[in-house]
Amino acid sequence: MAFEGLAERLQGTLQKIRGKGKVNEADVKEMMREVRFALIEADVNLKVVREFVKTVSEKAVGSDVMKSLTPGQQVVKIVKDELTNLMGGEQEQIKFSRKSPTVIMMVGLQGAGKTTTSGKLATLLRKRHNRKPLLVAADVYRPAAIEQLETLGKQLTIPVFSRGTDISPVEIVRQALEEAEKEHHDIVIVDTAGRLHVDEKLMQELADIHELSSPDEVFLVVDAMTGQDAVNVAQNFNETVGITGVVLTKLDGDTRGGAALSIRSVTGKPIKFVGVGERMDALEPFHPERMASRILGMGDVMSLIEKAQDNVDEEKAKELEEKFRTQSFTLDDFLDQLQQVKKMGPLDELLKMMPGAGKIKGLENAQVDEGQMGRVEAVIQSMTSKERTAPEIINASRRRRIAKGSGTTIQEVNRLLKQFEEMKKMVKQMTNMQQRGKKRMKMPGFDSFFK
Repeated sequence: MAFEGLAERLQGTLQKIRGKGKVNEADVKEMMREVRFALIEADVNLKVVREFVKTVSEKAVGSDVMKSLTPGQQVVKIVKDELTNLMGGEQEQIKFSRKSPTVIMMVGLQGAGKTTTSGKLATLLRKRHNRKPLLVAADVYRPAAIEQLETLGKQLTIPVFSRGTDISPVEIVRQALEEAEKEHHDIVIVDTAGRLHVDEKLMQELADIHELSSPDEVFLVVDAMTGQDAVNVAQNFNETVGITGVVLTKLDGDTRGGAALSIRSVTGKPIKFVGVGERMDALEPFHPERMASRILGMGDVMSLIEKAQDNVDEEKAKELEEKFRTQSFTLDDFLDQLQQVKKMGPLDELLKMMPGAGKIKGLENAQVDEGQMGRVEAVIQSMTSKERTAPEIINASRRRRIAKGSGTTIQEVNRLLKQFEEMKKMVKQMTNMQQRGKKRMKMPGFDSFFK
């Protein structure tokens, strides 16, 4: 993910000061020198870097910190708070119109990911806000954009309003608004044309669409990998069409993250959403405080909980609790859990949301083998129903058959069966301990299973 290098540098720098019983001005000066280098290396705007370093330095050498019982931790908190403020402070919600439909204009340069992001945003608004979106193909200069949006619409079962390339974008939007009213769509997302650079014709067209549709939101879609150029693009569009927010795409790529840390400060416009992958559900509302926590290695528990709530079936979770209690957990249940975890996104990203995961030996640079999960699924799916319920019947000949059917090895089948048995034993031990001494022993993370 983005911020990889910055996170590593900042976490290393802050670790030196975190545990100090006494902190003096020299300590703060040395720390801020490292922080300054880390931010510049991450391609953060120089003016933003200077302001950030000045603010943190002044607060860190204040009397409240110096006299504190835990000055090192106080300094870390100041860095986190200022990093949060730098990215906008609090999360900025999408503005919905009181009178339907809410109109959202998607603007930006060609190649930033406007069309894909339009589809992702429609998906998110339908899923989390129970809205009925209409996508509008208003990029008449790139026929592939219309086809791409129509393909996405079919894939997502979201209607797309298009009139080809022989009609002006302004007229397309006018007809789309009529269609939205007739079909009771409460969200209209207009995918506008982009250029390789900001030009007068593009801006005039956007201004005309803006005047006709009076959008509630104008989202500038910016490729995070363009670094400082992203900030310049944001300024240009804001001066001409008045953007209300920014959507940063490809924040999961090999990018230094400087744009995310600079845009709010330079343009005064909030980052409202971030693209964190290619999947159509890989668009997330931007939370400055959570992002600051992740950059500093403090995890992001709230986002992890939200992912679980979005993807884990509540009824199945209750059934699973009961199966743990009664020791009737089977390989079918194990497979079901595996598939629900996969829906939450890449495992290495989930790991980074866990507080302190970076400090666990071997996890700081963990490369999760997603293929291994696929092989485990294949092994279980190659078993008969009886074998999944009673794995103890799986003898040598059955293991050979399962390995052959799943395209794996006998060793991999053996490993899975062994891990499953060990997990069942561990849960049984926990159950027994909890029953023997509920008051004597608390088991974080498992209490909900043993009520």
